[in-house]
Amino acid sequence: MFSKQMRKGLLLISILLFCVSCSDYQQLLRSGKNSEQLKAAEKYYNEGKYKKALALYELVVPAYRGKPQAERVTYYEANAYYALGDFYISSYKFDRFAKTYPKSDKAEEARFKAARSTAELANRSSLEQRDTYSALEKFQAFINDYPKSEYLPKSNEYTKELNERLEKKFYDIAKRYHHRELYKPAIKSFDNYLLDYPGSKYMDLAMYYRLESAYLLAINSFENLVQERLAEAEEYYELFEIRVQDEDIKEKGAKILGNIQEYQNNINL
Repeated sequence: MFSKQMRKGLLLISILLFCVSCSDYQQLLRSGKNSEQLKAAEKYYNEGKYKKALALYELVVPAYRGKPQAERVTYYEANAYYALGDFYISSYKFDRFAKTYPKSDKAEEARFKAARSTAELANRSSLEQRDTYSALEKFQAFINDYPKSEYLPKSNEYTKELNERLEKKFYDIAKRYHHRELYKPAIKSFDNYLLDYPGSKYMDLAMYYRLESAYLLAINSFENLVQERLAEAEEYYELFEIRVQDEDIKEKGAKILGNIQEYQNNINL
C-alpha cells in the first residue's frame, strides 16, 4: 500500500504531467508546424478526444487542401463532428466530402452519415420539416446508388421512421384545426391526409374527426347552408362506415349520424 505521503507525491506528478500536456497542446495550437498539428490531431482522434482533435483539424484542413493527405484529413474532421453529435456541421462536411471525393473508399460511408446527420437534425425539431424532407431525399439517393450497401437496412429503417414522422405530423395538423373549431381547414386537411396516407394507422381516427368536423361545421353554419352541409356530412359518414374498423370509433360515428338525421328531420318539420 502507498503511504499518504507517496500518494500526495504521485498526485503532484500527475498534475505536473497534465499541465505539461496542456502546455504542449496550447503550443501546438498557437505555433506548431502543420505536420506536428496533423500528427497530434490523429493521436487525439484515435484516443476519442474529438474536441481536441477538431481544434487541430480546423488548423490543418486548409493547409492540406489539394495535397495527398487532404482526403483523410477532411474525412476525419467530418467524423469527429459526427462523433460529438454536432450533426449540423457533420451533415455539411460529409456532403462536401462525398462530392469532392466521389471515388473514395469512404464515399459510401460519408453519404450514409450525411443522411443520418440530417435525420438527427429532423428529430430535434417538432415543427420544421425541411430537414425531414432533406434526409429522406439523401437516404433515397443513397439507397439508389448503393443497393447492396451494408448500411442499407439502417437506411431503410431511417426512411420508415422519417415517413412515419411526416404522417403523424400531418395528422396532428388536421386534428389541431378540428380542436380549434376551424372545421373547413380541418376537413380539407383530413381529405389530403387520407389521400396521401391511405394505409395510415390513424385512418380510423382521421375518418372520425373528418366526419365530426363536417357535422359541427353544418350545425354552426348560417341557416341557408345548414341543410346542404348536413347532406355533405352524411356523405362523409357513408365513407366512414365502409372504411372504419375500430368498433368503438364506429359507435361514436353512428351517434353523429343519428344527430345529423335528427337535425334534418327538425328542418323538414
